[in-house]
Amino acid sequence: MAHQILVLNGPNLNLLGAREPEVYGSDTLDDIIANLTTVARGRNAEIRHVQSNHEGGLIDALHDARTWADAVIFNPGAFTHYSIALRDAVVATELPVVETHLSNVHAREAFRHHSVISAVCLGVVLGFGANSYLAALDALIRHLEA
Repeated sequence: MAHQILVLNGPNLNLLGAREPEVYGSDTLDDIIANLTTVARGRNAEIRHVQSNHEGGLIDALHDARTWADAVIFNPGAFTHYSIALRDAVVATELPVVETHLSNVHAREAFRHHSVISAVCLGVVLGFGANSYLAALDALIRHLEA
């Protein structure tokens, strides 16, 4: 049976490709998800993708994942730095979660250096652009197969 993985993206990630391409790259979110889907199929995994600009939508997706997913790749966007509600939802899933970011947040503004979510995740991948998602996928599949 294929591993079921939720790929969850937070606010403003729907604007990838147009929003600050010097920071986030030129790939659209659809490009990233299409590539991730192809790679996942080759690794005996299936992904479902959810993007929301609303904290509650992300929480609902995490709650729903408890019923079907084996793991989560999660880019919480700006909510990374202050959403205790998302942190608690990650804990509630009881699933391995990899926090994922396109940019190296530690090379950016000081307010981006702290994540309230990282401590409750299996790991964090950041700074590799669209490849951050591929690295997170690889890490999760290896974790699930261990």
